[in-house]
Amino acid sequence: MTNDADRALIALLRENARASTAELARKLGVSRTTVQSRIERLEQRGVISGYSVKLSADYEKNLVRAHILVTALPKVSAAVESVLRRIPEVRTLHSVSGNFDMIVVVEAPSVQDLDTLIDRIGALDGVERTLSSIILSTRIDR
Repeated sequence: MTNDADRALIALLRENARASTAELARKLGVSRTTVQSRIERLEQRGVISGYSVKLSADYEKNLVRAHILVTALPKVSAAVESVLRRIPEVRTLHSVSGNFDMIVVVEAPSVQDLDTLIDRIGALDGVERTLSSIILSTRIDR
């Protein structure tokens, strides 16, 4: 269970996971030792499981991103997921309810590369159908 202080720290780390403990402490109004202890506790409890790279807007503006909705045969859906995990252009994979089984978020350097990627995913054994939507802009990214 997290409390308000933990959630405030997590929000700051989401903005910049490389922020110094001094900077985080200043923004939270607590000591550096308190921030370090909270981070260690959140890591030990598995709330924070790792840190990642957030790419710059300048780099990402050259990528074409899309959501690919996938319907897979139930008996091979785990195999489809396994293959999707090995495709580097796949950024996120969601299991969902409704008419589709998965939402795959992908990025590619060009529309042509995206087209090839969508065809590749649609041709996977066990994939019955796909529906793709190119992401035009991101309005909120927390």
